Amino acid sequence: MQPDRTAELTALLETRVLLLDGAMGTMIQRYRFDEADFRGTRFADHPTELKGNNDLLTLTQPDAIAAIHRAYLDAGADIIETNTFNSTRVSQSDYGLEALAYELNREGAAIARRLADEYTAKTPEKPRFVAGVLGPTSKTLSLSPDVNDPGYRAITFDALADDYFDAARGLIDGGADLILIETVFDTLNAKAAVLALERLFAERGQRLPIMISGTITDAAGRTLSGQTPEAFWASLAHARPLTFGFNCALGARELRPHIETIARVCDTFVSAHPNAGLPNPLAPTGYDETPEMLAAEVEGWLAEGFVNVVGGCCGTTPEHIAALAEVAKRYPPRKRPAPSKTLVLSGLEPLVVDATTGFINVGERTNVAGSKKFARLIREERYDEALAVAAQQVEAGAQAIDVNMDDAMLDAPSAMSRFLQLVAAEPEIARVPVMVDSSRWEAIVAGLKCLQGKGIVNSISLKEGEATFLAQAREARRLGAAVVVMCFDEAGQADTFARKIEIAERAYRLLTADGFPPHEIIIDPNVFAIATGIPEHDRYALDFIEAVRWIHENLPEAKTSGGISNVSFAFRGNDTVREAMHTVFLYHAIAAGLTMGIVNAGQLGIYDALDPELRAVVEDALLCRRPDAAERLIAFAQTLAERGQGQGSQTAQTALEWRNLPVAERLKHALVKGITEFVVEDTEAMRAEFAQQGKGPLAVIEGPLMDGMNVVGDLFGAGKMFLPQVVKSARVMKMAVAHLLPYIEAEKAASGNTAAKGKVVIATVKGDVHDIGKNIVSVVLACNGYEVIDLGVMVPCEKILAEAKAHGADAIGLSGLITPSLEEMAHVAKEMQRQGFKVPLLIGGATTSRTHTAVKIAPHYDAGVVWVPDASRAVGVVSALLSPESSAYLANVRAEYDRIRARHAQKQGFRVVPLETARQNAFATDWAHYQPPCPKREGIFTETVPLATLVGYIDWAPFFQTWDLSGKFPAILDDATVGETARNVFRDAVALVAALVAADPASQGITPHWHEAVENLLPQGVVPLADGVVGTSGTLTARAVWGLFPAQRVAPEDIAIYPPNTQPWRDAGDPLMVWHGLRQQHERPTDQPHYALADFVAPVGTPDWIGAFVVTAGIGIEPLLAAYAERHDDYHAILLKAVADRLAEACAEWLHERIRRTEWGYAPDEYLTNDELIAEKYRGIRPAPGYPACPDHTVKRDLFALLEVPQRIGVTLTESFAMHPAASVSGFYFSHPQARYFAIPKIGDDQLRDWARRTGMALDEAERWLAPIL
Repeated sequence: MQPDRTAELTALLETRVLLLDGAMGTMIQRYRFDEADFRGTRFADHPTELKGNNDLLTLTQPDAIAAIHRAYLDAGADIIETNTFNSTRVSQSDYGLEALAYELNREGAAIARRLADEYTAKTPEKPRFVAGVLGPTSKTLSLSPDVNDPGYRAITFDALADDYFDAARGLIDGGADLILIETVFDTLNAKAAVLALERLFAERGQRLPIMISGTITDAAGRTLSGQTPEAFWASLAHARPLTFGFNCALGARELRPHIETIARVCDTFVSAHPNAGLPNPLAPTGYDETPEMLAAEVEGWLAEGFVNVVGGCCGTTPEHIAALAEVAKRYPPRKRPAPSKTLVLSGLEPLVVDATTGFINVGERTNVAGSKKFARLIREERYDEALAVAAQQVEAGAQAIDVNMDDAMLDAPSAMSRFLQLVAAEPEIARVPVMVDSSRWEAIVAGLKCLQGKGIVNSISLKEGEATFLAQAREARRLGAAVVVMCFDEAGQADTFARKIEIAERAYRLLTADGFPPHEIIIDPNVFAIATGIPEHDRYALDFIEAVRWIHENLPEAKTSGGISNVSFAFRGNDTVREAMHTVFLYHAIAAGLTMGIVNAGQLGIYDALDPELRAVVEDALLCRRPDAAERLIAFAQTLAERGQGQGSQTAQTALEWRNLPVAERLKHALVKGITEFVVEDTEAMRAEFAQQGKGPLAVIEGPLMDGMNVVGDLFGAGKMFLPQVVKSARVMKMAVAHLLPYIEAEKAASGNTAAKGKVVIATVKGDVHDIGKNIVSVVLACNGYEVIDLGVMVPCEKILAEAKAHGADAIGLSGLITPSLEEMAHVAKEMQRQGFKVPLLIGGATTSRTHTAVKIAPHYDAGVVWVPDASRAVGVVSALLSPESSAYLANVRAEYDRIRARHAQKQGFRVVPLETARQNAFATDWAHYQPPCPKREGIFTETVPLATLVGYIDWAPFFQTWDLSGKFPAILDDATVGETARNVFRDAVALVAALVAADPASQGITPHWHEAVENLLPQGVVPLADGVVGTSGTLTARAVWGLFPAQRVAPEDIAIYPPNTQPWRDAGDPLMVWHGLRQQHERPTDQPHYALADFVAPVGTPDWIGAFVVTAGIGIEPLLAAYAERHDDYHAILLKAVADRLAEACAEWLHERIRRTEWGYAPDEYLTNDELIAEKYRGIRPAPGYPACPDHTVKRDLFALLEVPQRIGVTLTESFAMHPAASVSGFYFSHPQARYFAIPKIGDDQLRDWARRTGMALDEAERWLAPIL
């Protein structure tokens, strides 16, 4: 066995890109061996034809195999692969040579070993390595070869693992330096190979490095067995591979996005060996790409820093590898990120479990103990119907499913295997991870051997002692699963808080000491039934909640879980009470940090929507808030009756004089005025009238509808009509077209003269969920005759470009609100350039600017990049870009951008001072004579905020900016130009807010305080909107989570935040988080300091505190938006989003005022008007991540973890750190009387590197996040 060369390989991979060799099969074809050559003398009499068995040539033509290795070494390969792709028993059985498997692997490795050692001896400074290849075999563990039986498998997991074990044994004995599991098209096969290697390494007492390389086989970017690249990585990360990547099936161009994805998500080195393009039978190698073509494509990867190892697969030759060697030496390798501490589960798709995810619902109905129906179906072997139960759980929102077959009438391991093999054939179920649940360890193991994804074992415990506990944990780990640890030991189940935390800590310490990753430990503190009539049971729920909180505070990175429905077992048969108990229990358990729970995903209620009396009785019992709580709940359950809800009322229709006009004029009038009441009726009348004239339904669109929209477009273009009115007009148009579409489809009418002026693909870029502006642009363009393909929000680059190609787009529009979106827009521009697009690119969104577009985006794309400042300019820009004079228009834009870049370069050339200079000029406080105020209470607090309370805190000015209406509020309402439109949209907004308040349970009995402008506009009083949506489809709910914590400045720009009620100035201990901040670095006047937020926090040794918060007013917005979408009502959808944003900001203002006056209490006598609050006349500041004083968005990750935001209020983060719902605000509180807001417009390379070092972030990643200020 070769010595472990992991350290040597690691050092090389960190310093340069290594070269893997190319195709063995392609080179063997050059020899044109016939049947006799394959047989040699040894197999001359073999009964089966052997031609095509390339691995056999290791024994019959060893000189040829050695010559191929030599050719690749001469070309520059650092790693050569053994000729053992099919040297397993299962593959060799096709030739009747399965007995040769060990020998083929040993001799294959020995030949490569001799050549590698020979070349290393010649040039010791360039060591060569032998990769022992384990191929995928001809069998699959996740797919059935029998279309009539999707649960059938041609081989078992254990048999395949044994096969790989013998093959790997031969490779190691022959001298392989590392093992390459390659061309993985079924992840479960690779998991069998990994398990075999773990067994072999344990047997030999030494590990070898492992390389894993998968194969993407379809246009959807998935493996043959259906996994995405992210899920593929999550499923095999437990193997701790040295490198991870892809090979085969695709050329470098097609493989690029998948390599880019792996480079982003995995924490290993990345490898790739693509084919030489796509198959081409007429080419000399059978593939399209010459060495130069392949090298050019791969150079793009190298320039982007995607890979550490490159090589070739099918169709590549030594000439291809030599070409790769030339380009590889020009670029540094990818920098390997720090090991991930995030739990990522997977089915066909990944499930990331972190602070941005929120509570994970694990569906319970695929458990024979949790569903009588499911148990009956499994016993009767009615698996199709049992699969439907699983599908229903996923459809209802289960993010994973719990599968349990523990029934006395079942063979649990057999039933588990059969069901999970059938699940694998159902993509809608298989996309989510599986929790394999059993009290029988053999059933769990059987289940894990059917999962290609990363699942969860439920469960292991100390019931049978530490040896069994650790042995089971190790086996689960080897099979790639996370584990649920049940709080159960040799003395029995933990039923008190003290016992729960005792067992949890003991189990955690045992597992982590044994090397089990702490972030893959999920502790279940046991959910037991309450209100059973036995007083000792009354604290069971409360003890569980408190144990969950303790675990998250004391066992780093550990997760928690529980069987939620157990808590209500005493009330089985009473679904109303049980659902309420589950809802309230989950509400408090999630607030305490509960990561996941086994639930009936289709029967979870909404805490705030519960009957208040029922909720109070349930809450009393669950939290033991009164001695008779259990008895009261039992009594209430016995008398409970079903309660109904009233329905919203519809507005009455009023007959107006314009209704007497001809129908065509009525349609035009309705479009221009935005009146929807009669549009379907009038459209149908127009259609019928045209039908009598022999005209089809398209004539209605071509005639009166387009006539009306042309008027709208003319008025809007002339500035006589404003966006709110345009959106209302578009709503009318959409409703009319929706009515006509079935008639058009039925007649299969030709498009006629309705061809659009052009096609525009528009999207909010990946990582961003904001779309108000984008939606308005879509509507405006559609109103003006353009076909708009709106891809929605969070759209990845590859989808934008693919859809643009598919639709033949004439232009592409990108939108974004948060600053990371700017970097994504630049990425899209680069990809458009790389892929040869020739259509113009439009850039828009609140954080975009003409300067940013000119400096950061336009240089990356030659075919034209144009910044669109607002929706009112969109039509003019698109019209100019698609006109015959577009070349002249773009030339003017480019000239303007050249001038902007020149000015920017001049400004930028002298503005940055050295970081140390800026630190020496920091803001200084005499901390010896200033005593920071101590909060009245410390900790983390959560509440639902009545919308009525927030009305008086609304800052209305930004609301009008949403609609591109310029002017100060309230003066804008009387503006000579836009006043009428402003009043109309303001009146609609007030009515909508009033309706939301009226439907908000938390606002009942609270009178909202409206701005005096409302009273002036509506002297008769505010009338809530009654459109049948708000109230009927729900309302918005405002929620807040906030905390006050001890804090210390521990470095010039770093603030350490400590657990509540500690005194870190005396005994620091471990902080909950360290906020790595930034400092102003641009040139400042001599009397002005270079600010950092850390300047406003006391240094180590002086008591100080900091606050943090996240608020949202977006809970419940999706059903409302869906209802408006169903009505084709864009106007009210946009209005709702704008109002939600205002309420979220109002919530932030309201909460900050309360913090200052009562919670922190440093300004108890503060009494400010809303205008004074908006003008920030108060003491202290509340800077928000992503804003000028804190341009770093990544701190939201720690902020959300600190406050347990997803669990407490349901707000999550996207991968670009946008908040969802979008109507959310986050930030920090500073109390220092001299704290002020400031901007960090630019930092230098020295501060970038310093910040990357402090955060532990790779430099290229730091550059990505701070790109706007570099």
